[in-house]
Amino acid sequence: MATVYLGTSDFAAGILHRLAGTPYRPSLVVTRPDAPRGRGRRLAAPPVAEAAGELGIPLLQPPDVNAPEAVAAIEAEGAEALIVCAFGAIVGEALLAHDPLNVHPSLLPRWRGAAPVERAIMAGDAETGVSIMRIDAGLDSGPVCLQEAVPIAPEDTYGTLAARLEDLSATLLLRALEAGAGLECRPQPDAGVTYADKITAADRTLDPARPAIVNVRVVRALTPHIGARLALEDGTFLGVRDARVG
Repeated sequence: MATVYLGTSDFAAGILHRLAGTPYRPSLVVTRPDAPRGRGRRLAAPPVAEAAGELGIPLLQPPDVNAPEAVAAIEAEGAEALIVCAFGAIVGEALLAHDPLNVHPSLLPRWRGAAPVERAIMAGDAETGVSIMRIDAGLDSGPVCLQEAVPIAPEDTYGTLAARLEDLSATLLLRALEAGAGLECRPQPDAGVTYADKITAADRTLDPARPAIVNVRVVRALTPHIGARLALEDGTFLGVRDARVG
């Protein structure tokens, strides 16, 4: 089956590596343009761009994925499946017409949005999971085709939990692709909708006035990729990579 893969993050790159070794290897990978990264803010390629280079898969990095020339390049591949995972930009009407599959690491309708893994840990959820869904014009509101839960252990950080979710995501995605036209998807329920907003500087900053368990969850949720921090009296911040309730 011919596929095109849209993704940007480390999480999406891991799934691309798994997909590339199957009959559903993408003929084209689409990701975001290079952007400043790290402390030095140097221009760097997204993780998915690096993965595509390692795998020898043609890469497209349009400033706007919904621009006519980008849509035309994607459609020229004649793919039977358009796959989206942590792409970081809205997919417009022209691409929605191809009924893309989306990989989302939460138990939808809980934690729609940009940071579902982090928000699940911060909220103290006992479990999260992976949903394979069809994209519609809303924010992660399309019908869900496959879904499986994963427990969140008390010691889990983003790094340990995301690794398990990445593996499950690839497994469920392959199962969805194997089902082909026989894949059944059901509308999400109206009850239980929550939103996983993008992590802000305020989210990263620990508050000693809050219960210790709340701060511990923030540290776990942001380790190792973003990092929690503690404001010092001189206006600087101390990075916090590990924390426990005493």
